[in-house]
Amino acid sequence: MTSCLVLIDLMPRIIGLPLAPHTGEEVLGRCRRLATAFRDAGRPVAAVRVDRPGVAEQPPGSGFADGVAEAADIVVVKHTVGAFHATDLDARLRERGVDTVVMAGLVTTMGVESTARAASDHGYEIEFAADAMAGFTAAEHDFAVTHTFPRFGAVRLSTDYLGATGES
Repeated sequence: MTSCLVLIDLMPRIIGLPLAPHTGEEVLGRCRRLATAFRDAGRPVAAVRVDRPGVAEQPPGSGFADGVAEAADIVVVKHTVGAFHATDLDARLRERGVDTVVMAGLVTTMGVESTARAASDHGYEIEFAADAMAGFTAAEHDFAVTHTFPRFGAVRLSTDYLGATGES
């Protein structure tokens, strides 16, 4: 099994939104630690961000937050809510032999969920790092994590991927 960490929309303008049950900064910190653990284990990381279509210039804070994407990572710029539509994400995962995606990032019921649903349609196994994502409200995040996501795959915590130390 080859798993890839898929980080969704970790951009300053989204991280700075009022999110729950975790702040954008808390999610970012957990995602950075997950990315380091995946890279250290020789597993791929895909960093995905969104560009607003049809605008001459992207809003301030539209790039990746510091420490999200590294040169060896799969980097995808999407123009829709999900990361698979009209991008090369599927091809780039397949060329690396990925069969499982571990979802994290922002926002739980938008980019994360849309990408996870498409990953299922593409035949990937899916796992969710539930504490490495947040929603616009705690209630919508909690509903997705407890009711929707288990229908698509395993719901875990970021510490489950961080090795024996359990650092988060």
